[in-house]
Amino acid sequence: MELSVILCTYNRCQNLAPCLAAVARQEGLDSVAWEVVVVDNNSTDATRATVERLAAELPIHLRYCFAADQGLSHARNRGIEEAAGRYLCFMDDDITVTPGWLAALYHCFLDHDCDAAGGPIHLHPPRPLPAWIRPDMQGFLGFRDLGPEVRQLDGRREFPFGGNMAFDRRVVERIGLFDTALGRKGEGRRRAELFKGEETDYFHRLAGAGGVIFYVPDALVFHQVLEHQLHKRFFRTLHYNAGLLAARRDPECYPHTLAGVPLFLFRQLLRAALRYLWQVARHGPSFAFRQQMTAGYFLGRVAGYARRRGPADR
Repeated sequence: MELSVILCTYNRCQNLAPCLAAVARQEGLDSVAWEVVVVDNNSTDATRATVERLAAELPIHLRYCFAADQGLSHARNRGIEEAAGRYLCFMDDDITVTPGWLAALYHCFLDHDCDAAGGPIHLHPPRPLPAWIRPDMQGFLGFRDLGPEVRQLDGRREFPFGGNMAFDRRVVERIGLFDTALGRKGEGRRRAELFKGEETDYFHRLAGAGGVIFYVPDALVFHQVLEHQLHKRFFRTLHYNAGLLAARRDPECYPHTLAGVPLFLFRQLLRAALRYLWQVARHGPSFAFRQQMTAGYFLGRVAGYARRRGPADR
């Protein structure tokens, strides 16, 4: 088996038919053995029945497996264990792939002998976004486009996003599985669920191990933007939780703290908050919202350090 498409899903059985129908329309793979593995991450809807029905209807090798531990990283790791292919191609249940997607990734691996590859992710449906979502913020909705040329990425500043990434199985043998302490839990609607970072961590680990990562512009997919993602609360929570997680995972022991929080962090938070207020006064709240997100990140870090204090520090 050359290719395994790993689709992780949670309580979105209504998305699976159009999602998998698009996968079934792949072109340029007539002589290539490939499969689709749907990982059900402990869904409570009709996910299993839907996948079993589609397996009988669609002209692809489609398999179902179950991941009881909640979280996207758990689901991806379960998919890796279940998959039979050499190349592991990840997508999500809110992704629609284009007909040349899988072939483009496959040929990138063959042409460049790379360890990982990924392509652009465009937002769907195309519609005007709220004024406060500036172009540089669309990445938080899953948008990714690094241009029209095939090129190598450094894996630190630039790397594929999780809705459109693929790995040679040798990567798993080299750096292991996804970190299950990271990544979204459940639907990602509540603060306790909306964590990210597992893909960033994985690509950073791969880059640190000397991995070769490529961007493939022809491997285009579309990402469905959900209504709750177009509210400011989503962006605030994303950044607060990123700060919270950064503090929890920081191995440093700082000599100068207050209530467990490094003193320099209070200065960073104050500076970010004052800059936000200045931007509101100068440019208005829509323009300044990006800076509010930054302040929220530092607030999350303060909360994270405060919560991780041991009994001796209290």
